[in-house]
Amino acid sequence: MTNQPKTNDHTTPLRRDINELGKMLGNLLVHHGGEELLNKVETIRQLTKDLRNNHSTSTYNQLKEEIQNLKPPMRSQVIRAFSIYFHLVNIAEQNHRIRRRREYQLREDHGAQPFSLESAVLNLKNNNFSKDVIQNVLDHLSLELIITAHPTEATKRTVLEIQKRIATILQKLDNPQLTKNERDSLKDSLQNEVSVLWQTDELRDRKPTVMDEVRNGLYYFDETLFDVLPEIHQELEYCLEENYPEEDWDVPNFLRFGSWIGGDRDGNPNVTPDITWQTLQKQRNLVLNKYEEVLVELMKRFSHSSAQVTVTDELMASIEKEEPQLPKGKKWRVEKEIYRRKFAIVLERLRQVGQSDLGYDYADELLEDLYQIQKSAKTHQPARRELKKLRKLIRQVELFGFHLATLDIRNHSGEHESAVDELLRKVSIEDNYSELAEDKKIEVLQNVLKDPRPISLLNEDYSDSTQEMLTVFQMIRNAHIEFGKRSIEVYLISMTESASDLLEVLVLAKEAGIYRLHADGTVESNINVAPLLETVDDLVAGPEILKTLFEMDVYAKHLKHRNNHQEIMLGYSDGSKDGGTLTANWRLYKAQQEIHTMAREYNVGLKFFHGRGGSLGRGGGPLNRSLLSQPEETLGDGVKITEQGEVLSSRYLIKDIAYRSLEQGASTLLEGAANVSQESEQAHNREDAWEQAMEEIAEISLKKYQSLVFGDKDFLTYFNEATPLKEISELNIGSRPMKRKDSSKFENLRAIPWVFAWSQNRQLIPAWYAAGSGLASYVENDNDRLEQLKQMYINWPFFRSTINNLQMALTKADIQTAQEYTQLVNDQELGERIFNNIVDEYERTKEILLKISGDEELLTHQPTIKESVRLRNPYVDPLNFLQVELIKELRASEDQDDELLTEVLLTISGIAAGLRNTG
Repeated sequence: MTNQPKTNDHTTPLRRDINELGKMLGNLLVHHGGEELLNKVETIRQLTKDLRNNHSTSTYNQLKEEIQNLKPPMRSQVIRAFSIYFHLVNIAEQNHRIRRRREYQLREDHGAQPFSLESAVLNLKNNNFSKDVIQNVLDHLSLELIITAHPTEATKRTVLEIQKRIATILQKLDNPQLTKNERDSLKDSLQNEVSVLWQTDELRDRKPTVMDEVRNGLYYFDETLFDVLPEIHQELEYCLEENYPEEDWDVPNFLRFGSWIGGDRDGNPNVTPDITWQTLQKQRNLVLNKYEEVLVELMKRFSHSSAQVTVTDELMASIEKEEPQLPKGKKWRVEKEIYRRKFAIVLERLRQVGQSDLGYDYADELLEDLYQIQKSAKTHQPARRELKKLRKLIRQVELFGFHLATLDIRNHSGEHESAVDELLRKVSIEDNYSELAEDKKIEVLQNVLKDPRPISLLNEDYSDSTQEMLTVFQMIRNAHIEFGKRSIEVYLISMTESASDLLEVLVLAKEAGIYRLHADGTVESNINVAPLLETVDDLVAGPEILKTLFEMDVYAKHLKHRNNHQEIMLGYSDGSKDGGTLTANWRLYKAQQEIHTMAREYNVGLKFFHGRGGSLGRGGGPLNRSLLSQPEETLGDGVKITEQGEVLSSRYLIKDIAYRSLEQGASTLLEGAANVSQESEQAHNREDAWEQAMEEIAEISLKKYQSLVFGDKDFLTYFNEATPLKEISELNIGSRPMKRKDSSKFENLRAIPWVFAWSQNRQLIPAWYAAGSGLASYVENDNDRLEQLKQMYINWPFFRSTINNLQMALTKADIQTAQEYTQLVNDQELGERIFNNIVDEYERTKEILLKISGDEELLTHQPTIKESVRLRNPYVDPLNFLQVELIKELRASEDQDDELLTEVLLTISGIAAGLRNTG
């Protein structure tokens, strides 16, 4: 299973690695299945390759015959061969990214790498940005990345660990100074790891529990993020000191990670208050262990003797005060080794956190001790040469505290309304709150919030759902006491449709003492309440919802205690599912614009939380491109983005890749925010006419999209039958149900399986469908309008990103392979009719995209990605052909065939690995 290198360009080392890994996989196929297995895999691969190069009926029939004649156990081995090949290719491509970056840095004339921190600082310097301007931007800069357990990671943790070991060996093999014995030994290790990968089950035998997902999320903090995050900050500090050597710089902790795992209750009954508490405990245990490891290492390094250096009086006094409190045997034995005496105290207090009174109560107390050590060390260290490991630990404690990652709590607006309805009825304030008009709801809720008395009764029997809701808020209050207020800072409201949705959460917070009205009229509020605007209608209504809240005295007091700061989450999934990708992305853009402008009038600071997925149909793409596609004037606001599913492993499994991804995002945001700070609001790089064009395009696109998805009575039948949606539900990739309710209605289907299913059958319509109609109709028979779109593509980052993502979607989609799935539709006439609609729109979209970009082929501007897709297709196609045949057989069988289902699931996993995204 190899591709021979064709050219001696920068891809040659990548091709070499793929070739080597392919040979190793081939050896394994022979070992486990003999030459017959290897020949069968090669025959199928060659036929699919020939079919792509020159589609002919004879080749197609031969391929179909080969696949139909496959029988167990060889069939599952063939599926696994293609699937594992993709895992190996993915690792090789990641390693090539690292290799290319190192080659770039080693060149003497390389300059600064684009989207690096060095590049961003150099650009600021070359554009004469002053120290004060840059420092002001840094002080307000905020990029927060939130890991989620959304079920889109089809790869097991065990398999990810094997992949990481393979990646490490590939990196070592790039060392030109290896001896022959060393190289041979590494290749032996590589073959062993490929063997283990083949011999490991890639499918989970059960659905993960929430705590399994918590452990999986913590893996990335343990392996990469704990070290990479402070290194990003330190690199920026270094670049600023290098380019502005006469200045003193303070780089605040602008880049953070948070989590939803264990706190996202929306539609997941398995996330209970007890589970959330266990999550917080696991996070604390991990971060305390990480600190302990670093402190033990620092203790070894700080061997300074008081006979050689003089420490500060402050440090000495703290040691003399605290040493007597240590348990017997914990005091450092060498009296002159002052720092080690202090570290012995710090370590013991750290180990006793949550265990005894000796332990630190808060991370700030640990920081005070570290600052004390640093201050003393500076008195005898050369200027700016204090031990970097200590500086790094201080940054880590500032970033991670004792909570590791701030945990967001999310729940559906309907759950809050139901609980508040019961609370109000029990105390005879309102008998039927849920049926009230919005203005009346607001009036009732404001009156409750203006009254310091609680409305919940201590001994009253509430329904299970209401009691659960009250327990959630009590748990948040307890978490603030036990783990610190940074442990849970934001409460997100799914399906926010009105201002009352936010006020209801404040009422529930008030019952738990998280929100308090004091006797003097002041408000203490210890939680940010954030709306999640998801559907197209909600995005349009968003600015008015927030304006209503900002004008309320009770809400203004809440904001005042939250530093006049409002977080707003924007959902990329449901808007796209309901209105199509182009319309949804435009409505998201406009909502940000309008909310930003309106919030400035009320002097409210914002943080936009982008609920992006990994796939293009859910707002996916590189982090820096995601940032560039936002309204330019909002880059100075705080930015928060979800990182979920397969994105976590692709970006954060390997330290160098994690660093590069985060560096790209941080440098983009820094430079963008600095540019905005120097310009007026009117200086953004877009024209009113362009926005008017997008309004018209989005309106046409919406009608086209909804005419198929909602207007065609047979569409849901086609979707359910022409995609492996039913089979995906058997894939054990998440603790959360696929549907919000046990219902087949479209509105109850989650966006993730919606996108996942369309990715599997290579139609990918959530990522592109209806965009072509919108764009083509706008320019129909009007060259001036076409020229306008070309100018928008050149000069408007949002539009350029939109067009490029559409090109990517069309490239990953494959109509030839997609047609196979029409065989799964029981009514063939229905299947052909809807599929032909999709094909027509595909061709229309492709034609207009090429006209706008001026390219002859899709992705001409991204040749590396284009080539990657081209090389992968001959290996993805067999899995698609196999999947169709297996699903036909599975659905036709009267009894459940577990072996057949497993084979279908293996094709799903393999295609996901081949396309590098799922949902």
